[in-house]
Amino acid sequence: MEANNLKILFFDIGGVILTNGWGHESRKLAAEKFGLDYAEVNALHTFIFNVYETGGVTLDEYLDTVIFNHPRDFAREDFKEFVYRQSVELPTLQWLKEWKKDCGFRIISINNEGKELNDYRVKKFKLHDFFDAFVSSCEVKLRKPDPNIWKLAMGIAQVQPNQCVYFDDRIMFVNAAQRLGIKSFLHTDLESTQKILQQLKEENHNK
Repeated sequence: MEANNLKILFFDIGGVILTNGWGHESRKLAAEKFGLDYAEVNALHTFIFNVYETGGVTLDEYLDTVIFNHPRDFAREDFKEFVYRQSVELPTLQWLKEWKKDCGFRIISINNEGKELNDYRVKKFKLHDFFDAFVSSCEVKLRKPDPNIWKLAMGIAQVQPNQCVYFDDRIMFVNAAQRLGIKSFLHTDLESTQKILQQLKEENHNK
């Protein structure tokens, strides 16, 4: 990939700039806090979460299937508040917001997220300060690792694979993007991602 050809940076959100919205660790915490059978919750979650992330059901409909399929001694709103509280900013985000100010690149998310969680996270953590656009599974009805979500993002940005770089914390998604010809990096920590991005920025400014 020629540096002077690079136009767009694609980023995942959960695990890169924020914690995962509703990952297995959060579900385990919920089971402990609310006295749930984690195995049952997880099995039902596995059946329906993909449908939620691609916009097929609302958060309430997801919860009807996974949590409120039995009488509970806690309120729905208390549980939803717990779900939202699982989203926490990672150190990467503030650094990226500063880095973006003069990096010279457009930056677009490619993320799997259900609509209510996605909307909450974008607003709560002011993600518009970093992203120029969002290709979120709940809006585009496609979910990683479906290659069509990256193809759609490239179509929206009007770029070819060799004009993009992609960052994700899951190797399966990194590999899926690489198979399309997108140079992709596994995000493991802020320091290693900083080095890659600083190099891309320097090359862009020197072209």
